[in-house]
Amino acid sequence: MREIQLSLNQTQKIRLQKALQKLESMHSKANSDASVTVADTIPISLEDNILKGHGTAERNGEVVATVCGVVERVNMLVYVRALRSRYKPEIGDIIVGRVVEVAQKRWKLEINYNQDAVLMLSSMNLPDGIQRRRTAVDELNMRNVFEENDVICAEVRNFQNDGSLQLQARSQKYGKLEKGQLLKVPPYLVKRQKQHFHHLVQYGVDLILGCNGFIWVGEHCDARDSLPEEQSNQTDEQTTKSTRVSETMPLETRQHICRVANAVRVLSTLGFSLTLEVIMEAFNLSRTLNLGIDEMLGSEFHVLVAEKEAERRSSLTKKKR
Repeated sequence: MREIQLSLNQTQKIRLQKALQKLESMHSKANSDASVTVADTIPISLEDNILKGHGTAERNGEVVATVCGVVERVNMLVYVRALRSRYKPEIGDIIVGRVVEVAQKRWKLEINYNQDAVLMLSSMNLPDGIQRRRTAVDELNMRNVFEENDVICAEVRNFQNDGSLQLQARSQKYGKLEKGQLLKVPPYLVKRQKQHFHHLVQYGVDLILGCNGFIWVGEHCDARDSLPEEQSNQTDEQTTKSTRVSETMPLETRQHICRVANAVRVLSTLGFSLTLEVIMEAFNLSRTLNLGIDEMLGSEFHVLVAEKEAERRSSLTKKKR
């Protein structure tokens, strides 16, 4: 069972342990055939020319697991996908990173990987939105686009021969992120999904679940919804007015951002997979209980979230039956 560092009283410890045991039992039933621990035998026949991949080894004529995880099969390849591991990039991943260096024709980003990722000047949209070749003037103005410590959303483009990661931001949904909070969670809690960008319309909040474990919660940016042609047709006066309006964030929006961020923190502490549905469950639970934003980080709310998640998964299991 996951070790959780919380200051709980005896009653809270019993309640939390009961909820986690219920979740663990449901998970083990659903994945009894696929889940393995270290030294478990993987039921395959060596005569079928099976390729042994990561997390497997041959011992006494049997294939055994060398890590805890889930057995995966891709054609002839058999490997064990570790449940808890460092971020392993894949092409097409949506990531959130922080600029650490502005170099020649590129930005270097820290993305929770074993080395910095690279965003080339030629791999992103220019502020004017016009598709053209990059010039020496564009290179000189790179700091006007992104500078050190800026938070950026991008997509994994490919891998270089030296193992470095190359990013691209050729869409209006990518780019600089402002007016929000950057959260860091274990990457294995963020599963690859069809949608990693979420606009919480009712609360005016943008939620970006980066595959690398960096999560952004911030004020909704209308600029990402408009086309480059629309932005280029705006006059300087219109641009100035929109900038002045966006400088002031309503207090209610700030509170929503903090509440969503604290919901992510609580779920991360409990070790739950982070999806929009689970995050909003914790968010709505805190509002239903009329809890203050700071009270969400208390021990009692962690226990309540665990109990609520156990109930939700139990009801989903019953519906499937």
